[in-house]
Amino acid sequence: MIVILSIVLIIASLLLILLVLLHKGRGGGMSDMFGGGMSSSLGGSSVAERNLDRITVGIGLVWALCVFALGVLLKAGV
Repeated sequence: MIVILSIVLIIASLLLILLVLLHKGRGGGMSDMFGGGMSSSLGGSSVAERNLDRITVGIGLVWALCVFALGVLLKAGV
């Protein structure tokens, strides 16, 4: 169980790094990368940015649950 949670934690960590790097900073983001710079500056968040936010939050929750579960399992000495 610890090995499976560790693998899931590593995959979630790498995905979280990738997703955070795709988010819009001061200049651009995923929408600017694919040519949507004008529409995103006029209309607020695009659908791609909102979906990216949702996916990032979901992966973050998976990451946090894995950390919590591993902490409980390692403290219990399983």
